[in-house]
Amino acid sequence: MRNFQYAAPESPELAIAALGDPEASVIAGGTELLNWMRLGIVRPAKLVDVGRISALDRIASADGHIEIGARATLNDVGEHPLVRTHAAVLSQACLKAASAQVRNRATLGGNVLQKTRCTYFRADAPLPWGCNKREPGTGCAALHGHNDRHAIFGWTDICVATQPSDPAVALACLDAEANVLGPGGTRSIAMTDFHVTPAEAQTDGDGADAAQVETRLQPGEIITGYRIPMRDGERSAYIKVRERDSFEYALVAAAATVMVTDGRIARARLALGSVAQKPWRLHQAEDALVGAEVRRDAIEPAIRTAMGDARPLEHNAYKVELSVKAALRALLAAGGQS
Repeated sequence: MRNFQYAAPESPELAIAALGDPEASVIAGGTELLNWMRLGIVRPAKLVDVGRISALDRIASADGHIEIGARATLNDVGEHPLVRTHAAVLSQACLKAASAQVRNRATLGGNVLQKTRCTYFRADAPLPWGCNKREPGTGCAALHGHNDRHAIFGWTDICVATQPSDPAVALACLDAEANVLGPGGTRSIAMTDFHVTPAEAQTDGDGADAAQVETRLQPGEIITGYRIPMRDGERSAYIKVRERDSFEYALVAAAATVMVTDGRIARARLALGSVAQKPWRLHQAEDALVGAEVRRDAIEPAIRTAMGDARPLEHNAYKVELSVKAALRALLAAGGQS
């Protein structure tokens, strides 16, 4: 392991100052970064530990929003009464992530920044195959390899990976915003736009390095927290389809929020996870669901139509049908139906 410097700033501003070194990395719970270092994905010259910044622990309501600090752990968020009452989908997503032991360390700020679970990417260096995320220009081994867990939306030939965060899907479904602090000051990023697909990165002009562009964060920026709108009368649910119930990443996940008036959907939001390098909002389905009764036969056609843009790879066509079923279950659960 490369020797590194260590800094433990006591405020967000001091953390930004400490991140002035371009080879510095942020560490909070450490459940992800230490794995990157072990595998050779990153070799930071300096670790900036934000785990002592108590100002980033906050979970409270203000101005019609839930405000959650980036250092809040997944268990803290998932079990908080405010989140359970007004953002059940986020509570459920947090408590279905990893294991209880990991959730006691993993932070909400760090979780949305975790990297793909692609086995071609998560291997010890040096890699015996091409991976544009690890070394731009070497190719994507998963494109024609073992890609049964990979993307069906937003991928290009440079990368077919997915974003594995459960809370990120819930936050995108809730129209949450990430509060960000950097050398240029503070700003907010909508969680629907926080992550970037390879197709978006290439469109934005990142060229050969497009596979390595995963979020809208700029160098030296950190997430300080999240703001989630509280909407009276809205219910939500999170469905995670996986091969086992504990410590397993989703094959497909679905987050849904529903406002029902007089037995019909007045408003719905729907996001899929593990189908792209970002949470994938089904906006077409959301529009079509308005006015529908909360019944399986009434809402399933809208979901199937919205899935028409999916582009499965050689080994993951099953994800299209699995996405339909997961989204359907999430909407029914959010609408109070079994």
